[in-house]
Amino acid sequence: MDTPAPSRRMITQIGSVPFRDIERAVEYSLRHEIPFLPELTARGDRMLEYAKHPGRLSALRAFQRHRFEVAKVQCVGPATLILSGYDEDRAMSIAYRHLDAVFGGLIAEKTILFLDEPALGYVGFDYVRLWEPLFESFPAIRGVHTCGNMQWDVLASAPIDIISFDASRYDITRYLLPHRTVRVSWGISRPEDARDFRDGDLLTLPCGLPSGTYSESDAEARLRMLQSAAAALRT
Repeated sequence: MDTPAPSRRMITQIGSVPFRDIERAVEYSLRHEIPFLPELTARGDRMLEYAKHPGRLSALRAFQRHRFEVAKVQCVGPATLILSGYDEDRAMSIAYRHLDAVFGGLIAEKTILFLDEPALGYVGFDYVRLWEPLFESFPAIRGVHTCGNMQWDVLASAPIDIISFDASRYDITRYLLPHRTVRVSWGISRPEDARDFRDGDLLTLPCGLPSGTYSESDAEARLRMLQSAAAALRT
């Protein structure tokens, strides 16, 4: 099967997977058009757990052994860390140290970086200013993932390249201008959730696939759904 041109790569995932075996998790990731850094929650890679030991994701070294035309990585965002009880300096240090370990061994022509900020709608401070130092330190396509509801017009006007959100629950098309320049990573449960898919947008799941909630067979089924949705969008 021909490999899609980079501009047509659209299928990726948020990060967490239900696998315990590291090589199995990386192999699963590599079957996506945009491979993503797997977070093995069964091995303690839940984002507020790995924040205690930045840069120690179970599959990081195995993932870094590969070369990519385009790869997607993610990191718990500083706003989320502050909401979880860290002060601002500590939150920024955790995110920086984690990303330093990720980017330090990553070989990719193009990298998409998502800051994982699931509860932005509950943030009562200026979270946008926290992202800029991280994005400046680790040059990449700038993305932010949030799976809850929020002020979508505020996020759409932030200095980022991609919004990742739960398209199975929220319709953000009413907040995006017809001539939008921000790309969207559509977190879908079914193909029709991608209501306004445009060239350069991505397809993913609404959120991650943590162990205990999802099984390996669930992960396979959801990859097949993403592949079917991508095929329909390409026709």
